[in-house]
Amino acid sequence: MGNGTSVGRVRGLGSAHSGSHHWLLQRFTAIGNLVLTSWLAVSLMALPNFSYITLRDWIISPVTSTGLALFVISTFWHARLGLQVVVEDYVHEAGAKFAAMTALNLDAFGGAAYGLFSILRLALGA
Repeated sequence: MGNGTSVGRVRGLGSAHSGSHHWLLQRFTAIGNLVLTSWLAVSLMALPNFSYITLRDWIISPVTSTGLALFVISTFWHARLGLQVVVEDYVHEAGAKFAAMTALNLDAFGGAAYGLFSILRLALGA
């Protein structure tokens, strides 16, 4: 494989080129979360009060409901990506890793689906 040099010993042991994609996705979702959290904070501060009626009327707006939906998707996606790294780094047994990743995926998908359903239900006035 190698001639005993530093490069020769590690040649072929490098990444499968999926790590950089995962890293970029994590950074893009972090930037999206930063922008959307800033928008959410400014929008909430601009409201006169936080009564149910005021918040419902705010969420009914198409721009607001779209922003909240993007916030929910980006937050849960970012959390899933970060926790995936934790599971891959610290869970070593194949069965336990499969179970942890399955639970993580179900939790992330379920949380995002519930958040989107809640926004949709308020936005459509049900």
